[in-house]
Amino acid sequence: MMTLPPLSLYIHVPWCVRKCPYCDFNSHTQAGELPEREYLAALMADLDLDRGAVHGRALQSIFFGGGTPSLLTPQTIGAILDGVAARIAFAPDIEITLEANPGTVEQQRFDGFRSAGINRLSLGVQSLNPLHLQALGRIHDREQAIGAVRQARRAGFDNINLDLMHGLPGQNVDAAAADLLAAIALAPEHLSWYQLTIEANTEFFKRPPTLPPDDTLAAIQDRGAELLALHDYRQYEVSAFCRPGRSARHNRNYWLFGDYFGIGAGAHGKLTGVDGRVERTRKTRLPRDYLASGGRCDRGAEQVSPEELPFEFMLNALRLTDGFPRQLYALRTGLPWDSVSGAVARLTARGLLHETRDTVAPTLLGQRFLNDVLAEFLE
Repeated sequence: MMTLPPLSLYIHVPWCVRKCPYCDFNSHTQAGELPEREYLAALMADLDLDRGAVHGRALQSIFFGGGTPSLLTPQTIGAILDGVAARIAFAPDIEITLEANPGTVEQQRFDGFRSAGINRLSLGVQSLNPLHLQALGRIHDREQAIGAVRQARRAGFDNINLDLMHGLPGQNVDAAAADLLAAIALAPEHLSWYQLTIEANTEFFKRPPTLPPDDTLAAIQDRGAELLALHDYRQYEVSAFCRPGRSARHNRNYWLFGDYFGIGAGAHGKLTGVDGRVERTRKTRLPRDYLASGGRCDRGAEQVSPEELPFEFMLNALRLTDGFPRQLYALRTGLPWDSVSGAVARLTARGLLHETRDTVAPTLLGQRFLNDVLAEFLE
């Protein structure tokens, strides 16, 4: 039997100071003053179109992503949160995350964001090596990144994530380990440590840099995992590591096939109706078109068919190293366990999944060959 899952909210801020050569997100270089007042009004109109799907649920988490959300003033962030709270109840322990780039913040802004209601920061450091920062086209340097963490602490933030890349142009195992140790020395509660990949529609795709060979990439992964475990960072997802009790609640809701509104230019969402139907939503991508519609843009809803649900569920849940409770599959999809039991049994026999009476989780081998695991659930 299906039940409505927990509910989150994703808010997309599409502007940035400069487009990074590896970035394929919906981000657009800032040109002049940001239309903050207009964007605030559009976001609220956008949310009003979707909030019929609340069905009495409170928001468990909110995530400001981008782009660079920290380009917005603390006053605008506060007004957005006030507008959301006037429309949807907040859980008492709601997690509210703001993505920020070290080159766009200073102490006063951190103080303002904290006062506005942000209680978790995600800092896009990417590297603490000056040469790699330059190669990645970042607008900050090593000192600014370190300073941003210290300023955030002074502002009272006790839940900080650092985004860090590895497998960078010219990077060897020792350089990647040194970069990771420099980030660990800043004592973040959470680390998103992920490999650089070359995506279409990016500058790196047009002019590819020389990346480390596969054997080096594998050695970087192994060394990094050892270092993170040694410093009490537990891997709980493909590229997410945290101190005890500090996993990202917002992202865990994604991975456990929870619901989330997606508002803002290019935002995506996933919502479940009281009839059990699951749909994916996407909003108008270009900021100028989104603003021109006043947030009343084409919603772009697409229903996930029952045949697609097994893959959609596993695509998310098997990213978690601990996997998922078996009963959650029926609760989130409305489908019986026997719709996937055959695939799970085959993958377990191959040593890619570990199944107990209560849980299913990827093995270490399954984590490494996750695409092969997921292929078993495609119709």
